[in-house]
Amino acid sequence: MKREVPLTARERRALDAERTPLRLYGQLFIDVQMQDVLSDGKTFVDVLPRRLPPAMLVSLYEQRRFDPDFSLTAFVTEHFVLPQTGVANSPWDAIRERIHGLWPQLVRSTDSEAPPLPGTSTLLPLPHPYVVPGGRFREVYYWDSYFTMLGLVEDGYRPLAEDMLRNFASLIDRYGFIPNSNRSYMLSRSQPPFFFKMVQCAAPTASPGDEAAAYALYLPQLQAEYAYWMEGEVGAEVQLPRGEARGRLVHLPDGALLNRYWDDCDHPREESYRDDVLTAQQSDRPCAQVYRELRAGAESGWDFSSRWCADPQRLDSIETTEILPVDLNSLLWGLECAIAQGCEHAGDAAGAQHYAQRAERRKHAINRYLWSEEQGHYIDYQWVKGQPRPQLTAAALVPLYLGLASAEQAQSSAVVAQDQLLTMNGLQTTLLHTGQQWDAPNGWAPLQWMAARGLQRYGHEALARDIASRWLGAVHRVYLETGRLLEKYDVAEFRPGGGGEYATQDGFGWTNATYVTLRKSFPLAGATAAGTDRGTPMST
Repeated sequence: MKREVPLTARERRALDAERTPLRLYGQLFIDVQMQDVLSDGKTFVDVLPRRLPPAMLVSLYEQRRFDPDFSLTAFVTEHFVLPQTGVANSPWDAIRERIHGLWPQLVRSTDSEAPPLPGTSTLLPLPHPYVVPGGRFREVYYWDSYFTMLGLVEDGYRPLAEDMLRNFASLIDRYGFIPNSNRSYMLSRSQPPFFFKMVQCAAPTASPGDEAAAYALYLPQLQAEYAYWMEGEVGAEVQLPRGEARGRLVHLPDGALLNRYWDDCDHPREESYRDDVLTAQQSDRPCAQVYRELRAGAESGWDFSSRWCADPQRLDSIETTEILPVDLNSLLWGLECAIAQGCEHAGDAAGAQHYAQRAERRKHAINRYLWSEEQGHYIDYQWVKGQPRPQLTAAALVPLYLGLASAEQAQSSAVVAQDQLLTMNGLQTTLLHTGQQWDAPNGWAPLQWMAARGLQRYGHEALARDIASRWLGAVHRVYLETGRLLEKYDVAEFRPGGGGEYATQDGFGWTNATYVTLRKSFPLAGATAAGTDRGTPMST
């Protein structure tokens, strides 16, 4: 009997990537997106066919599309099941009780999402239940999920957080990395590498809080994810010439290795097809180059921001792949440290030394390229032009969250953040108003959490508490007025955030989670904000 040879991670990725909407529906997909039939480009990529398989639907569409009375909207409505969006608003619930009750509403599983016709869903199956962000985000997202897991653990749902950790480990086992989300059309990119922090948060160990034991438990997956980000480097020797990049790895002229965001594809994102086509048409660069830069921006999680653009006011000037981000490289430093700890716990002294040395080299490179002594804060670096990018963003505080900064760097960063980023409702994402959602005046839950906890880590308790209090107050006030928990907030006013490619979404996983965890980490901030649970708005 012939034994089947299991697919490699790369082969499985290629196989599952065949089920993207563009490949399933071809011209039908393009027409739906470009004619803006469903308003939100994310809707059609998540539809399920009602009765006919994709090939038959494409054939039927080609037969009917030129009929005089043909309606594309009616065709889509007749032949596809549109995804459901949103959760019920409950403005009369105390916010704390509301969040606790929302988690079950945001839980999904492969079985519950099974399509009417097998093989027609773009969802990548997961072995355990998982929590989605909410709204149009009907699947699990990589970096969102770390913050969600923190909230689940704090809110009494630890088994669900452990299930999510096992799901992400299974994705690494299957594909060699964690995709942006568990959708076939996002298999060409990842997101900020928080898996080691998920392990720290939710891995079951004999002694709670034993990080080294947790890392040892998931050592194969941690090493596999690291290899994904360092692809382009072979063994101990760097095969990539100095001054060049391959995939997500950049080899700088002095021999330092740092990372960038990337995407393996250079066509429009299927979930934002029309938006990407229109953006590329505004640029004088080849469309494929613009598409790649937009996709890389999506891998960053900051999609989109002036942070990635040569001209802050023009999205078509996006140059994500030419930028070395401080937050990404700080996370990879953290991953290297985690693997070193895991190796040491597992008795692999050589491995521990190898990854510890890598972490030390990366820290040196971060201090050289991604710290501005003149400005007193962390920055990004334009490696193609060999120029620092001096723009101040909330990402400048991520090194503090991970413990990478020196005491002096943390002190300087705290002063800059308080003077320039802090507003009445928390930290603004950048100082620029561009209409993009990862710019001013928006604030985002994960950035508040990492900043507050990072500052607290270095002894800047008062500023950390101030950030937490202001953010909790904003979340409370908007909740009282709207009954909604949102993905982002306007930190200059008491109102929902805006900008970007789609309307502000409800739910919302990481907002709920950071609300819970910030109140635990900063009890006085929580107690101050708790007055709004009883209907008393925060003073402005």
